[in-house]
Amino acid sequence: MTGFIFDRVAIIGFGLIGSSLARAVKASGTARTIVACDSSTAARATIARLGLADTVTDDPAVAVDGADLVVLATPLGAYAEIARRIAPALAHGAIVSDVGSVKGPVTRDLPPLLPSHVRLVPGHPVAGTENSGPESGFETLFKGRWCILTPLPGTDPEAVRKVSELWQACGSLIEIMEPEHHDKVLAITSHLPHLIAYTIVGTAANLEEDAQSEVIKFSASGFRDFTRIAASDPTMWRDVFLNNREAVLEMLQRFTEDLTALQRAIRRGEGDTLFDLFSRTRDIRRRIIDAHQA
Repeated sequence: MTGFIFDRVAIIGFGLIGSSLARAVKASGTARTIVACDSSTAARATIARLGLADTVTDDPAVAVDGADLVVLATPLGAYAEIARRIAPALAHGAIVSDVGSVKGPVTRDLPPLLPSHVRLVPGHPVAGTENSGPESGFETLFKGRWCILTPLPGTDPEAVRKVSELWQACGSLIEIMEPEHHDKVLAITSHLPHLIAYTIVGTAANLEEDAQSEVIKFSASGFRDFTRIAASDPTMWRDVFLNNREAVLEMLQRFTEDLTALQRAIRRGEGDTLFDLFSRTRDIRRRIIDAHQA
């Protein structure tokens, strides 16, 4: 990487995504200075100990002072309050972006809270693990993964270009998408699978004590994989479902209808129906692997 894309990048929220972004930005040399902001005393101590940022603070307004890029990496439910706190301190021409997995509310609710002299470029790096906290991040999290940007019509193209360049420097592939379309796509590829995982693990937790212990003891790969994503940050996922409720409910209805059809096929002993479904789904899995998104 030759030269800085940004002089001062402020990252607010240092969980998995925020701390991974800091690591990737530092490794790629895309920013002269990285400022970390987190409300947790323990998180700030970890950030300082690991050397993830040049400056660490608990005050969002202090963090964004002089920053030419601000990235919101907190749960979605905190965005509005953070926007109110940082608005008076944002530099003229600064870019505000984020990493949330729901974009409709961001493009709808943030513009009225931000001054007109800043540029909003919402983003979503489609990458992650079930772990959280600043120690869980790693530099290569975004390598070969998509980062979807959802700028509003009329957004300064230069701002979109610079945010794109930063994510590309972190290893991401870039896709530009309308916010509403993004939320529908992610409802089926990310949000619904998490909802199903939480439900299945919750069902197991509600079993009688003896059966529950056997479920844990004899967990095969299927249930084990469900528990992995069901271990994701509960605050983040609560906010995802509340902020993308319409798209999630639409996909949940479609899933329920398909599940009912599958239940009927099992009850009626329709082996060909089951075989055809499983063949089609296996093909999709192979295509995901071929696309290096496994």
